[in-house]
Amino acid sequence: MRYGTPFQIRYEVQPIQNISLTRNRTVDLATGSWIAFIDDDERAQPPWLELMLATAERYRADVVLGPVEPMLPPQAPPWIRRGSFYNWPRMTTGTVVPANLLRFGNVLMRSELLKGDAPPFDPAYGLTGGEDGAMLTRLARRGARIVWCDEAAVVEPVAPTRLSLRWLCLRALRGGQDFSRHTLDGGYGAATHTRTTLLALRSLAQMLVAGSLVPLTLPLGRHQAAHWIIKATANFGKLSLLCGWRYDEYARRTSP
Repeated sequence: MRYGTPFQIRYEVQPIQNISLTRNRTVDLATGSWIAFIDDDERAQPPWLELMLATAERYRADVVLGPVEPMLPPQAPPWIRRGSFYNWPRMTTGTVVPANLLRFGNVLMRSELLKGDAPPFDPAYGLTGGEDGAMLTRLARRGARIVWCDEAAVVEPVAPTRLSLRWLCLRALRGGQDFSRHTLDGGYGAATHTRTTLLALRSLAQMLVAGSLVPLTLPLGRHQAAHWIIKATANFGKLSLLCGWRYDEYARRTSP
């Protein structure tokens, strides 16, 4: 179908509740040499795709990642604004992105990288999330060149439902679980017993230190204390995954 665009738009529904299956269906439908992904709540300006492609060509990249700039609503409380909790690290254009900073929200990829996988996104991550990071770390291990394009930013309005410490902590918990899961899957090197033990000990120590800093930093502002609460929760997430519990962030929940 067409909506005043110079190209055809195809819209389909993937009926199973599984974000990996939905992403895999989009890969199946794609026909070009490159596939671009942004989240459904993000907004891109006209130069976005051109900038991503130019960066891929200039730096001979297989994958290009770009920034996602959060846009807080007017009712965002002051401590949320001061905390910069929705911001992600940014890099100079052309920088090879480290494995621990790989994320999806704004990405351009050679389609052959995805078409060659079966399936590219692991359905086991379908309700927990983290399928994007698992796929990117797998590509990086295989030698894919993943670089940053700082000019090709997209904007993400932050929903009012996300303006809470509870939401920030749940997202941090999920992020911590993703880190442990990718570690166990070999995303950051061979998944040895020693590596797993060190991860558990380091996560426990970091959780305890972050927790102890919460009351110490509260006099400096609620945003400072929240920062350390979120850090502690992320490390708890790492430990909880190692203990066998998974947080299904995308599971459909019903009201009692």
